[in-house]
Amino acid sequence: MSLRVILITGANGGLGQAVARAFLQESPANVAWLGIRSHREHADKLAHENPDRCFCVNLDVTAPDSWQAAVKEILAQHERLDVLVNNAGSHEDALLATMPPDSWRRVLATNLDGVFHGCQTVLPTMISQRGGRIVNISSLSALLAPAGQANYAAAKAGVVALTQSVAKEMARIGITVNAVCPGFVETEALAHLAGDERKAAQMKIPMRRFGRPEEIAAAVKFLASTEASYITGSILKVDGGIL
Repeated sequence: MSLRVILITGANGGLGQAVARAFLQESPANVAWLGIRSHREHADKLAHENPDRCFCVNLDVTAPDSWQAAVKEILAQHERLDVLVNNAGSHEDALLATMPPDSWRRVLATNLDGVFHGCQTVLPTMISQRGGRIVNISSLSALLAPAGQANYAAAKAGVVALTQSVAKEMARIGITVNAVCPGFVETEALAHLAGDERKAAQMKIPMRRFGRPEEIAAAVKFLASTEASYITGSILKVDGGIL
C-alpha cells in the first residue's frame, strides 16, 4: 500500500472528526493532517490515538499565509499531499435586512474564501504529482437556500461553482475536484434543536431522521478514492431525500 497524505480543515468539529476517522480506518498507509484554528481538544485526542498517522497543524483557512505555512509543514514531513478536504465552515444566521456587514464578510471568508485559498495552495503540489483529490464540503443550503442564511447560502453556492470550474481546469492533469452537499447532520450545528423544533425539522426529511457524520464521511472518502477517478465536478447531495 502506498502512502496517502490527507489534509482536513475544520477537523475539530463532528464532521471533520468523522472524515478523519474514515480515512484512518480505510488504510494503515493513510496519514491525516487535521487543520485546526482553535478549540482543538477533539483533534488532539484523535492525534494521540493514532501516533505517527495523525497530526494537528495550525490553520486559519481565511489567511493565505497560514495555508502556505501548513502545507509547507506537511510537505517537509511527507513530501506529498494527496487529498484536501475543505470542511471548515461557520454560520451567522440573520435576515438580510438586519444582517451586520461583518457577518456577511466573516461567513464568506470562512466558507468560500477558505476553499479558494486551500485549493490554490495545494494545487502546485498536486500538479507536480500529476494527481490528487479535492473534496469541498458545501451544503444543501447552496441548492435550496433557506430564509435567514443569505450569507451562508451564497458562500456555499459559491463553493459549488468554484468546484465545477476548478474541476474543468484540473481534469487533464488527473486531479479531481468534487463537492458534497450535506443536509441536516447530527453535529454541533444542530445542538440547538430540541423537542418540537427537532421533530419539525425531521418531518421535512423524507427519511424522517438526521444524517450521521459517518454517512457524510463515507461520501467524502469515496470521492477521494481511486474508484472515483472518473468523477470530477460532481455535486453529491447527502440529505435523506430532501431535494
